Amino acid sequence: MAAAVTDRAWCVVVPHHPAGARLARHRLSDELADVVPPTLLADLIAVLAELVGNAVRHARPLPGGVIRVAWRLRPSAEGALIQLRVTDGGASTGPRIRTASPDAADGRGLHIVAGLATRWGVERDGMGQRVWAEFDPVPAPRPDLVSAG
Repeated sequence: MAAAVTDRAWCVVVPHHPAGARLARHRLSDELADVVPPTLLADLIAVLAELVGNAVRHARPLPGGVIRVAWRLRPSAEGALIQLRVTDGGASTGPRIRTASPDAADGRGLHIVAGLATRWGVERDGMGQRVWAEFDPVPAPRPDLVSAG
């Protein structure tokens, strides 16, 4: 981690298409590679990919056929608090964690988000919805994860 953390925000617009997730991941990686530790960057990329992928699969686009992706770093005594936001045109039902059978091809995305982020949620307004995920500077221990030796 080379750079000091200052309050910074980014917003990018990507197509409401599977390629949008790739574009968002690359931009996030380019902007934060020198700011956050590699393990945290990997978690941020995984969560962003899930959120954009869910927006493409389950929600309507914003006007112009796009999704808005944003992230913000806020300094704290412990490091950077990071928030990711993905805004889309909404859907008939909101995002929720589902139970997926072991053989199911999908249904695990929000489990990944909940497992990697400190907290996540959904905000709705007349224009659509924002799904957000926050990462504390010092992540809480994850006793459910076993370290491979």
